[in-house]
Amino acid sequence: MSPEPLVRAQGLTRLFGDFVAVDQVSFEIYPREVVGYLGPNGSGKTTTIRMLLGLLEPSAGTATVLGYDVRRHAEAIRERVGYMSQRFALYDELTVQENLTFYAQVYGVRRAGRVQEVAEALGLTPLAHRRAGALPAGWRQRLALATALLHRPQVLFLDEPTSGVDPPTRRAFWDLIYDLVEQDIAIFVTTHYMDEAEYCHRVGLMHQGRLLAMDTPARLKARLLQARLWEVDAHPLLEALAQAETLPGVQRVALHRDRLRLLTRPEVTAKALRRGLQQAGVQVAQVEPVTPTLEDVFLALTGETGPEAPGRAPSPS
Repeated sequence: MSPEPLVRAQGLTRLFGDFVAVDQVSFEIYPREVVGYLGPNGSGKTTTIRMLLGLLEPSAGTATVLGYDVRRHAEAIRERVGYMSQRFALYDELTVQENLTFYAQVYGVRRAGRVQEVAEALGLTPLAHRRAGALPAGWRQRLALATALLHRPQVLFLDEPTSGVDPPTRRAFWDLIYDLVEQDIAIFVTTHYMDEAEYCHRVGLMHQGRLLAMDTPARLKARLLQARLWEVDAHPLLEALAQAETLPGVQRVALHRDRLRLLTRPEVTAKALRRGLQQAGVQVAQVEPVTPTLEDVFLALTGETGPEAPGRAPSPS
């Protein structure tokens, strides 16, 4: 028998005046699952979380978390889930121990030893007497996660949890996430990092308030198998981009670092691409097929490069 979803959203919509921040979003989250919510600034990721937590009332649609309706039982939901916001809600003047003790009291955690248990699990015990405001970003991140785990939530909402931390710290944080999933916790995490989305069991792609697709990373990328993807090293780059858009069979063209990424119909060959660009006066050093990434999926669905594309500063929504 399939498990019941811990989170269910159906047609979830939020308006701010005439602006549609979230537009008829539907999905489910199951136990022991990490669901990534991937999208650029302003795509509706944070607004979705705030509705699921009962912090914002939906303009339309329905949602339940652990069986509780987000409109009628917001307080019951917040007592049973963990939430780590973009701006870690820590008290900088308090120590690590004092922050954990304070949040344990807020959540009504009465079991002796729970604070120490969580501190040990996240490696915070040696820092117990350091002020939160003096901690490096990665340790502040761990402390914020610890405060969200004190009351043993069944669902954990993480809103851009790795924004602003270095790659090794990000990888260590994802190790923690998978340790938590083994404890039957469902995790809903927003991110603008394409590589992080690859770690998730399922990924939802958000764009301009709409959920374009939600599936496993492998299945999302398999959607592009009907087409072909190419990486082209050509100069001058911008002229190559303009000319590539005019070639027969080319469906999408984007900049990918210092190269072009082309999405074409299946019958297009490397020889044809090279010849077409050279005839337009472009110097072509290399044309090679590439394996699709989630950024390519995002490009195919939206016609835009992904949230972590070059030249665009990643920022939370």
